Amino acid sequence: MILYTQTDFEKEAKRLTDGKGVNVVYDSVGKTTFDRSLNCLKPRGYMVLFGQSSGAVPPLDPQVLNAKGSLFLTRPTLGHYTADRQELLQRANDLFAWIAAGELSVRVDKAFPLAQAAEAHRYLESRQSKGKVLLIP
Repeated sequence: MILYTQTDFEKEAKRLTDGKGVNVVYDSVGKTTFDRSLNCLKPRGYMVLFGQSSGAVPPLDPQVLNAKGSLFLTRPTLGHYTADRQELLQRANDLFAWIAAGELSVRVDKAFPLAQAAEAHRYLESRQSKGKVLLIP
């Protein structure tokens, strides 16, 4: 595991791959890690942005993706992957089946009573979480 706040993850990714880079980067941080995340990719690598805890990524010239090795960039939105109730149920059933079969583990970091929702939000904003944060009714 590479902790991006403690280690130069770009350097470490290059070291671990003998300078080749990785196939995919999943970036939930955004603004402060975006450029270095792109630099970790091998040619034709995929960058998946799914959050922006450090802020939104500024506009990007698509030629940067070309220059770095014909990279692919996506910013998925849940609504596009659950177009209707049938698809939502299918995806949810797949997810719960993987969890039940032990094929996917969910790391719960902290649980807050619903009455402490504001505190849970502050905890997420502080970027201290190391897993899922739950609100318990």
